[in-house]
Amino acid sequence: MSNSSKSWLRRHLTDPFVKAAKKQHYASRAVFKLAEIQKKYKIFKSGMTVVDLGAAPGSWSQIVSECIGDCGRIIALDLLPLEIHAPHVTFIQGDFNDDIVSGQLLQATNEKKVDVIISDMAPNLSGQKSIDLPRSIHLLELALDCAEKILKPKGTFLFKAFQGAGLETFMRSVKSRFSQVKYIKPAASRSESKELYVLATGFRRSYT
Repeated sequence: MSNSSKSWLRRHLTDPFVKAAKKQHYASRAVFKLAEIQKKYKIFKSGMTVVDLGAAPGSWSQIVSECIGDCGRIIALDLLPLEIHAPHVTFIQGDFNDDIVSGQLLQATNEKKVDVIISDMAPNLSGQKSIDLPRSIHLLELALDCAEKILKPKGTFLFKAFQGAGLETFMRSVKSRFSQVKYIKPAASRSESKELYVLATGFRRSYT
């Protein structure tokens, strides 16, 4: 094992959020990022329909399930399998880049608009910014296109982004389609990480 791998493993095993996730039976530490955002902004309410992009291993769907109650519904999508059994979850396993898979997502909504789209998607990182950032922006563009198709008027779009080249241009597209945009760095996001979360509310279609 390389020194960098040993360092990552040591940090992972001593991470308080990792320990808390295991203790509370959540699929990953990412649950605490969404929990903090939900506590402050109250995104999810009883009876909502929520699309969870990049859902695996499933911790975000777990907390959404707790918030939307028996009348709510989650449509989760990821290339990897879910590691959870949460109520009210319809899971689609496949590549979001694939038109067939994105078509399955549209079918799963039963031709109805959804209340919230959340995305914790990230590309497989190579460690090279010139490769990773464009891949990340491409996933965000796919998610925004999905919102254009299935999000209700005044709906909410929460997504992970990485600071760097291309994000500012992408954010102009987001701001043209939503009435309010907030940038969030949850406590569970590692300080050295370039990730941030964007909460876009008040969806409106862009006609430009």
